[in-house]
Amino acid sequence: MTVKEWTRQVVKQDEIDKYLDRGKDFIDEEEIARELQRQQHPAASRVRDILQKSLEIKTLTPAETAALLNVDDPALLEEMETTALAVKRKVYDNRVVFFAPLYLSNLCVNNCLYCGFREDNKEEKRHVLSMDEVARETEAVIDEGHKRVIAVYGEHPRSHVDYMVDSLAAIYSIKRATPSGRGFNNIRRVNVNAAPMEVADLRKLWRAGIGTYQVFQETYHRGRYAELHAPTTLKGHYRWRLYAVHRAMEAGVEDVAIGALFGLYDWRFEVMGLLRHARDLERCFGVGPHTVSFPRLQPALGAPASARSPFLVSDEHARRLVTVIRLAIPCSGLIVTARERPETRRELIRLGCTQTDASTRLGIGAYAKGLKQEENADKVQFTLGDQRGLDEVARELANDGMITSFCTAGYRCGRTGERIMTMLEKGAERKFCKLNAVLTFREFLDDYASPATRLVGERLVEQEMKEIEADGFFAGKGLLPLFRSYYDRIKNGERDLYM
Repeated sequence: MTVKEWTRQVVKQDEIDKYLDRGKDFIDEEEIARELQRQQHPAASRVRDILQKSLEIKTLTPAETAALLNVDDPALLEEMETTALAVKRKVYDNRVVFFAPLYLSNLCVNNCLYCGFREDNKEEKRHVLSMDEVARETEAVIDEGHKRVIAVYGEHPRSHVDYMVDSLAAIYSIKRATPSGRGFNNIRRVNVNAAPMEVADLRKLWRAGIGTYQVFQETYHRGRYAELHAPTTLKGHYRWRLYAVHRAMEAGVEDVAIGALFGLYDWRFEVMGLLRHARDLERCFGVGPHTVSFPRLQPALGAPASARSPFLVSDEHARRLVTVIRLAIPCSGLIVTARERPETRRELIRLGCTQTDASTRLGIGAYAKGLKQEENADKVQFTLGDQRGLDEVARELANDGMITSFCTAGYRCGRTGERIMTMLEKGAERKFCKLNAVLTFREFLDDYASPATRLVGERLVEQEMKEIEADGFFAGKGLLPLFRSYYDRIKNGERDLYM
C-alpha cells in the first residue's frame, strides 16, 4: 500500500458521527465568545465562590471558567494562584512525577506550519528507529534514572500501530543494572503521543500495555486550525482529531490526555476549549482527562509559523492560564515540559503542575548518541528551553519542598480511569501516591543521585516520613507496617516495590 492509499483509508467518519449532538461537536465558538464577553469584570464575591468550588474538587462550568479568565485585579489573581496550589496539594500532595519523551520517528504525512516534522520541511533528516535502536535509546533513558517515558511517533504508515506495538514491547523488555549495583531499573509505564486512530487500532495499543494515550488538538479554533493544517492532509480533519481520545476510551484505554499548543490562537479561547473537551469526556465516559498539557509555541527549523504567530503567550499569561486550568479541571494532572526556561518551569510547577520531564532529548536517536539540541538541530520538532538533567531538576524541587516521584503503582494496581479520578476527588489517591513517591525517590537517591542531590533529598525524605507517621489515614488503614517494610527492603537493594 502506498502512503497516499494508506492516508485515504485512515479516517472513519462513523467513528466521529456517533459522538456528535445533532450534527454538532462540543466546540461552540460563538458560545465561547459570548461567555467570555458575558463574564467580564466578575465580582470578587463570585470569584471567591468559584474558588471554593475548585477546592471541593469539582470541574467548573464554562461560565465559571470564563469568569476566572476575566479576572484582572492583582489581589484576586494572587488568591487564585494560592487556591490553585491548595487544589494541587489536596489532590496530588507535594509530588512531581517525572518522565522522558522518547522520539521514535519523524516521518510524517502532515504539513503543520509550526512543526519541524512537517512533510515539506526539506531541512529535516527523516528516520524511524529500528527495534535495536529503540532498545539502545531505552537503555540510555533508563541510565538517566527514569522509569516512565512518553513515546512520540510521527503520523506515517511506517510508524503506525503495528510499529508502535512492537516498539512498546521493545521498551518494556529492557532492564539495566543500576550504577549503585543495587538491583535493576526499567521503564514501568509507556505513555504514547501519537496521531488519531480508529478504534480497532487503539484496541491493539491497549492490549500492548499502553499507559496514557495523548493527543493535542493544537488549536480548538476551526478557522485557525484550517490555516495551519492543509485540508488535504490527515491533520486537516478537525473532528477526526477532536474525538481521538473519545475513541481511545471506547477502545478500553482508561487514561487519556489532552492539550493545546498555546500561541496558535488566543489563549483564553484555548483554555475554554480544553475545559469543554474535559467536560465532554466526563459526559460520555464519566471521567475527564488523566492529564492536560499547555505547551507554548517554540521556534522550529523549517517551520515558519513557529516564530511568526500573532498569538504568542507571555510569561504573565502563561501563569494565568495554568492557574485557571488547575482550578477548572482540578482532578487532572498538569504537565509542564522542558519547552519552558528553567525559571518559568519552576514558577509553573509552584502553581500546581504535577508532571514534568528532564534530561530531555528531542532528536531521533539522540539519547544513545548523547546529543544535545544544538548538536542535533536538524532532527528536532521544536526548541527546548531547559536541557538540565534529571538530577539537577530533582534537587531544585527538593529544595522547594517537592518530592520527585517515579511512581507507576496506580496503573498496575488498577487505580486508573474512573476509579482513580474518584479517589483523586476524594483525596484518597494522594495518600497512596505519597507512599509510592517516597519509595521511588528512595530508589533514585540510592541509585542515581549526585552527592549534592542525595544530601537535600535525604532531608526531604526525613520530613516525608514524619508526615506519613503522623497521618492517621495510614495507621487507620493498616498501611504503615507494609510501607516501613518496603522502605527498608528498598534501602537494602530490592527494587520496584509499590502500594
